[in-house]
Amino acid sequence: MVKDFKFRFWWVLGLTIPILALSPMIQDFLGVDWRFAGDTWLLAALSTVVYFFGGWPFLSGLVSELRQKLPGMMTLIGLAISVAFFYSMFVVFGLEGHLLFWELSTLVAIMLLGHWIEMRSVMSASAALEKLAELLPGKAHRINEDGSTEEVPVEELQVGDHILIKPGEKIPADGIVIEGSTNVNEAMLTGESLPVEKKEDDEVIGGAVNEEGSITVKIHKTGDESFLSQVIGLVRQAQESKSKTQDLANRAAFWLTLVAITGGLLTFLAWTLFTGQELNFAINRTVTVMVIACPHALGLAIPLVVSVSTSLAATNGFLIRNRTAFELARNLDAVIFDKTGTLTEGTFTVTDILNFNGQVSDDELLNFAAAVEVHSEHPIARGIVEKSGEKWKVEDFNSITGKGVEGNVKGKAVKVVSPGYVRDEQMDYPQEQVEEISSQGKTVVFVVLDGELAGAIALGDQIRSESRQAVSRLHEMDIQCVMLTGDNRQTAEYVAKELGIDQVFAEVLPDEKADKVKEVQSQGNIVAMTGDGVNDAPALASADVGIAIGAGSDVAVETGDIVLVRNNPEDVAHVIQLSRATYSKMVQNLFWATGYNVVAIPLAAGVLFAWGVVLSPAVGAVLMSLSTIIVAINARFLKLET
Repeated sequence: MVKDFKFRFWWVLGLTIPILALSPMIQDFLGVDWRFAGDTWLLAALSTVVYFFGGWPFLSGLVSELRQKLPGMMTLIGLAISVAFFYSMFVVFGLEGHLLFWELSTLVAIMLLGHWIEMRSVMSASAALEKLAELLPGKAHRINEDGSTEEVPVEELQVGDHILIKPGEKIPADGIVIEGSTNVNEAMLTGESLPVEKKEDDEVIGGAVNEEGSITVKIHKTGDESFLSQVIGLVRQAQESKSKTQDLANRAAFWLTLVAITGGLLTFLAWTLFTGQELNFAINRTVTVMVIACPHALGLAIPLVVSVSTSLAATNGFLIRNRTAFELARNLDAVIFDKTGTLTEGTFTVTDILNFNGQVSDDELLNFAAAVEVHSEHPIARGIVEKSGEKWKVEDFNSITGKGVEGNVKGKAVKVVSPGYVRDEQMDYPQEQVEEISSQGKTVVFVVLDGELAGAIALGDQIRSESRQAVSRLHEMDIQCVMLTGDNRQTAEYVAKELGIDQVFAEVLPDEKADKVKEVQSQGNIVAMTGDGVNDAPALASADVGIAIGAGSDVAVETGDIVLVRNNPEDVAHVIQLSRATYSKMVQNLFWATGYNVVAIPLAAGVLFAWGVVLSPAVGAVLMSLSTIIVAINARFLKLET
């Protein structure tokens, strides 16, 4: 449709130039005489092409709106161009009056331009379901009865098949681990930031990533029964249930349609029934009223603001995919945030170093731990290694099954172990201090040097520095802040307390997130959802406004109405501010686009005819041009206060 409007616009624009040059009224206005034999018929022929070819989208839209009993912009435009065209054709065939073909062509050209700009700004065919499907790998390693493996398409897998999943591969289907152990990253599916340990008899989810060891899985769900397919279904259901509301311009057009029809009818009846004027005069006044009632500027009032706000949004780090939802953002009562990757960094990092006896410095304690953790791919190990300042060499490295790792570093026997190991060995440590850190949802590992407990290192999903400011700004705007996460309640409560979150939903399964959004909506709130993972997609689609973190999964981005390019939750407040500013500009532009009608329509109808004042179509055109210029300038003044 965008290409179609563009194609029609350029053709109509090309035809409008000779139509303007051939129009007697325009020639009189310019003080020139370009008349020649047959010019009127050529003018009529060119205008016929403009009416049927350029005006077709509006004529078909008029029929569609009238069938739905919802007259709007298409009805108003279709009515105006039809009146101008058929009236002018009657003048060509002998009716006394003025040719309004120039009015027809300029109106069609400007309306096509407006719709082209508008559709380009909001065009965003959602590919959310396709992005979800892409999470599954295309191939799987199926184990045959003789123990051999073969690579088969995922579509051929059946319940009961055994498959081999190697380190780094995506899990192709839901199943049960029957051999091996590993850590699986389910963050994009469940929102849980820490990889989950999987061993025999544990369930794995299709689409998750196997991070470490090789495992053999027995498939127990495929196709529509799988977890991922259920998420796809939730997204589809939520997207299809979104209501389609008329935009601001359509509501204005609805009332202008009534004004045009009523004004034209009253004008005709008044001049034919209560005065002695000829029928031609009454028809001329009626046509002028109905044409003027459809201002050119109305076709640009909204699209120009949309275009400016879309560009302004992009330069400030967010992309508008659904204009209706963006406009609705000005009325938000509550914003729901996903925790992992949205309010927090989504990666484990060292947050605290506890030094129990001072035999080494904090930096040395961290370097000793990093030296023995350097060979591990576990997220906790990676967090320690990335934080350490120096890279020390480890010798005699060994893994303590289920408890930690050990090795010799700079002549010291170093162990980095779990709390379970410390308890088993009955080592003394400041329990209150460690428990306080653990209560914040952080993971604690202990460092043992030469058999003596030297200290502990705490790691956690760090809160983004912008999150506090985001929550504060939303509270200043009287918007409630809610956190929705799959993480444990202890971690969620700590983050919520730190940020001043009003309400917390913790340990929420992916298929329950959309229900939580609806729960907040049921309280009478207009709700926005902000998230970055596949598990957030149904909630993003269910919310009145879905705000996706751009650095998250493609499916979250494709499901969101607005995409934040940066991982900055403060941009949520900026989105709402721009929405409010944009709506204000739209209202101002609609006033300038239609306000002149208050003066122009009565004058066109001839209310001051007794005093010799009648608004001619030419003067009406000047007023319309002036309102169009004002609308364009006003749209450019749209700004985002940050």
